[in-house]
Amino acid sequence: MRSDLMKKGLEKAPHRSLFMAMGLTDEEIRQPMVGIVNSANEIIPGHIHLDKIAEAVKAGVRLAGGTPLEFSTIGVCDGLAMNHEGMKYSLSSRELIADSIEVMAMAHPFDALVLIPNCDKIVPGMLMASMRLNIPSIVISGGPMLAGKFGEKEVDLIGVFEGVGRVARGEWTVAQLKELEECACPGCGSCAGMFTANSMNCLSEALGMALPGNGTIPAVMAARLRLAKMAGMKVMDLWKRNIRPREIATLEAFKNAMAVDMALGCSTNTVLHLPAIAHEAKIELELDLFNKVSDQTPHLCFLSPAGPHHVQDLDAAGGVQAVMSELTKLGNIDKTARTVTGKTVGQNLRGVKVKDYGVIRPVHDPYHKEGGIAILRGNLAPGGAVVKQSAVAPEMMVNEGTAIVFDSEEETMEAILQGKVKPGHIVVVRYEGPKGGPGMREMLSPTSAIVGMGLDKEVALITDGRFSGGSRGAAIGHVSPEAAEGGLIALVKNGDRISIDIPKKKLTLLVNEEEIRKRRKKWRMPEAKIKSGYAARYAQMVTSAGTGAVFKDKF
Repeated sequence: MRSDLMKKGLEKAPHRSLFMAMGLTDEEIRQPMVGIVNSANEIIPGHIHLDKIAEAVKAGVRLAGGTPLEFSTIGVCDGLAMNHEGMKYSLSSRELIADSIEVMAMAHPFDALVLIPNCDKIVPGMLMASMRLNIPSIVISGGPMLAGKFGEKEVDLIGVFEGVGRVARGEWTVAQLKELEECACPGCGSCAGMFTANSMNCLSEALGMALPGNGTIPAVMAARLRLAKMAGMKVMDLWKRNIRPREIATLEAFKNAMAVDMALGCSTNTVLHLPAIAHEAKIELELDLFNKVSDQTPHLCFLSPAGPHHVQDLDAAGGVQAVMSELTKLGNIDKTARTVTGKTVGQNLRGVKVKDYGVIRPVHDPYHKEGGIAILRGNLAPGGAVVKQSAVAPEMMVNEGTAIVFDSEEETMEAILQGKVKPGHIVVVRYEGPKGGPGMREMLSPTSAIVGMGLDKEVALITDGRFSGGSRGAAIGHVSPEAAEGGLIALVKNGDRISIDIPKKKLTLLVNEEEIRKRRKKWRMPEAKIKSGYAARYAQMVTSAGTGAVFKDKF
C-alpha cells in the first residue's frame, strides 16, 4: 500500500502515534487510507451541503474496508465573483486547487482519493490533480440545484442577470427584479442550467471518472447520497484492482466527453478545462479536434441558458448515460473505454434508453446537426476563439458589424447600460485574457445585459476573456493570442469592420495589412493591472487560452 510509507515499520512508530492522536485504531491504521477531498464552504450554494456528501462517501469507504481521511480545498463562486475584480481569481483558482491536492497527497501518501467538487473551477482542478497524481480516484459532485419558479415559468440565476438589463431599458420594475431574485435559486446545488459547473460534472461522467448519475441527480435527492456511498465503496474496488485515472482518461475517453459536450450544448469553458485535464494526463487535445467532433455530433439537448430545460429535466430523461446511448446509434461513442464502475462504457450502457425524447432529441431529429461549440479562426484569432453556437440566434450566425472597443469589462458594462451599444455593433473587450486580465474573467454581466437590453439578435461580443456557461447570444471568447501578448485584438479600433462567419468557422478583422503594420509599430503593452500577490504570479506563469490556460512547463 502507498500509505505504508507513513505507517509501516519500526521507524514509523511516531507516525502511528500521530494517527492514534486522532482516534484511529490499529485496524484503521492498517487498512488502506483514502483521501476524501472536500471543497465544502459557506460561500458557494453548490457547496454548502458537501459535508453531507462527504459523510456519505466516508460511510461507503468504511463499508468496503477502507479508512477515510478528509481534507479541504478552496472554492470560488463564479456568480458572486462576477463583474468585479474577484473574477480575476476564479480561473486561477483551478491551478491552486490542483496544486493543493498534489501537496496533500504527496505529503500524506494516500492509497486512493475521492474528489468532492461541484462548481466551475473546482471540478477541473480536482480532475487535473487526479491525472497528475495518477492514484486510484473517483469524482462525486454535490449535484445540480433545482430550477426556481417565477409565476408559471421555471427560472434560474441567468434570468436574474438578464433582468438587470430589462430594468435598465424600462421593461421591468425594480420590484419585479426583486421578486425574481428571491425565487431563482431555491436551494443548494450547482446552478440549474447547463452552465460550467453542470457541464463539467456531466463531462466527468462521460470521461469515465464519475459514476452514472453524477452529472444530473439533483443535490436535494436521496439518490445523490446513495451515489456518494457507492462512490466510497467503488474507490476501494479501484484500489484493489489498481485502476488509475490515466487508464480511464485516455484519448478515446476525452473524445467521448467531447461528443457529450456537443450533444448537451455545454459551456464554452469546457474548451479550457478538457485540454487542461488532458495535459495532466499527458495527452494533447488540439483545439481543432473540438470542431471535428462537433461536425460529427448532433446537438440533442436544449438546456438553459439556450433553451427551456434544466438539468433536473435531463436527469428525468435518462441523464448523461441516455445521451451517450443515443449517440452510439451514430458510432460517436467509443464503447471500449474504461470507467470507474470497473466496466467499459458499452457495458454501462446496456439497457440504457432515453426516457423523454422531448428533452433528449433522437439523433435523426436533433436541434442542430452540429454540436453546441465551434472553434473559430482567422486573422483576429489565429490561435483560435470559441463560441457556443447552439446559443446563437440564427440571424447572428453570419454577421458583419462595426467595432466598439473597450479595454475592460467595467467599461463595457457601463456603456451597455447607458445605451451606447447600438444595433450593428460588435463589442470588443480586450486585456481580459489569462495574462492581461489577469485571470480571464467571465463576461456574464455584459452578455446578460445585451440580452436584457433586447440586443442579442443585433449585437455580437468578442473578447480575449471568457464567458460563463450561462452566457448566450453571439458571444465569442478565448481569442488567442490575447491582447496582452500583442494579438491582433489589441490593434482593433472603434469603427473597424469585423466579419463573423460561424458556419465557416471564421473571425476576421476587415483592415488591410498595411494599416495593421502601422498600428503594430505604435502599440505598447499596457501596465499590469495587478502587480503583486497570486494574480501577478499567475500572469507570469499562465499560457494561452488556446492551450487550456495551463501553467508553463518550463520557466
